[in-house]
Amino acid sequence: MRILHTSDWHIGRTFHGHSTLEALRGVLAELTAQVQQHDVDVVIVAGDVFDSSAPAGDCYVLLTDTLRGLADAGARVIVTSGNHDSAARLGFQAGLLRDGISVVTDPASVGTPITIADEHGPVHFYGIPYLEPALLRHVWPEVRTQEGALTHAMDLVRDDLARRRATESGTRAVAIAHCFAAGVEPTPQLERDIQQGGLDVVPLKAFDGVDYAALGHIHGRQRLAEHIRYAGAPLHYSFGEGDKPRGSWLVELDADGCADITWLALPVPRRVVTLTAPLDELLSDERYEGEREAWVCAEYTDDLPQRDPLRRLQERFPHCAKVVHRPAQIAPADGMTYAQRVRAARSDRELVEAFLVHVREGVGASEAEQELIDDVLAARVRVEAAA
Repeated sequence: MRILHTSDWHIGRTFHGHSTLEALRGVLAELTAQVQQHDVDVVIVAGDVFDSSAPAGDCYVLLTDTLRGLADAGARVIVTSGNHDSAARLGFQAGLLRDGISVVTDPASVGTPITIADEHGPVHFYGIPYLEPALLRHVWPEVRTQEGALTHAMDLVRDDLARRRATESGTRAVAIAHCFAAGVEPTPQLERDIQQGGLDVVPLKAFDGVDYAALGHIHGRQRLAEHIRYAGAPLHYSFGEGDKPRGSWLVELDADGCADITWLALPVPRRVVTLTAPLDELLSDERYEGEREAWVCAEYTDDLPQRDPLRRLQERFPHCAKVVHRPAQIAPADGMTYAQRVRAARSDRELVEAFLVHVREGVGASEAEQELIDDVLAARVRVEAAA
């Protein structure tokens, strides 16, 4: 059996104010073509199908078109909800979907598999929707954390699996979950935090007993163990993801479990790059010529903020979406507050210098600026003397 593990589609997400819907449509069309090309039997979408709990209408259109395309390509499809999804909205039409498409959003279904057989016997797919501990306490009173919720869910999976293995031959199992697992490297400022103080990191031993664990939530591919993996998102949704490949895992099961796992790359509609240099270099240096069509985050390293940097950069890089002033040298903090600097000033010149050091994060006036300040202060003295 061939299984394609994907996750975190985030349909409806914007990239610095720009819609990603059409770019995602093209990538998911390529994923559908890969399903047909590689004779995939089952496609897993491990949570965060939508980017919000109330997606716009065109987001539902894209999801419907993609699920229909995957089914038409010959694959069974199993979708679970993530922390960005509204389980109710994602699952409201689950009972009306065509045969071969399953959407798992109800915690009450945990431990009840979707079973698909191949020539070796049954493969049980245990979908685990995102489990919010606070909403489960009336059902699972002992649950207080994500770790506890996932461990309890997997205990239900193992109990059901043990009963089935006692009477079936060739039984294999795949778990699908949306969580932080121990050992992951999250993308800074991207994946919404579903842990509290590190207590909700799910240990890898929680996934013992299954042949493969298809995880979602982390946007970059990661292999935590040979049979425990994240596929990541199909698009780059932040500049922090720029160095992470996009794609999905092609998992092949034989009679004994995982026989082979291969990475299938997806196309990147527009590269995501971060360029760091003085502003004049970013605007003129030939080595950046190849980045004109990329999404650009420009970090300019001038000592002082520059005038209208975004507009100027967009003249060279039409898709410059973010500008950050990141001085190459930052003066060490002296521990003084602005009020202390003002009180310590013994002249108007020192008062102006105290202000500049405060607003420029430790950088005072340059030599040319000092000359200008002296001229202005001298002119003020002349005006006051003539009054």
